[in-house]
Amino acid sequence: MIGVKVDNLVQVKSYAFAVRVVRLYQHLSASKKEYVLSRQLLRSGTSIGANVEEGIGGQSRADFVSKLAIAYKEARETAYWLRLLRDTDYLSETEFESIYTDAEELCRLLGAIQKTARRQRN
Repeated sequence: MIGVKVDNLVQVKSYAFAVRVVRLYQHLSASKKEYVLSRQLLRSGTSIGANVEEGIGGQSRADFVSKLAIAYKEARETAYWLRLLRDTDYLSETEFESIYTDAEELCRLLGAIQKTARRQRN
């Protein structure tokens, strides 16, 4: 992955998650002809990594915390769309579990980073 620091866990995981979301969107739109929910998933799921990148390049600690807070919200929204896709039978339980586990991990990771950054700020 060009431009991704291997030692930055949240950067690596959010990018890999975005790739999975894009591939899931491609699958849902091609195989299931589902465009509305999957488009929402695509938007929020790829936004996580984009906000992480912006936070890493932020001009201040406050900017970093703000961007990671947005990434956290986008991760929560992504988890919502994944649950909705499962509960409306667009995703099988196996497909759902595979990617939902990654979404939950990103939520936990982003939440922990925010808490640490806020403590350091005070």
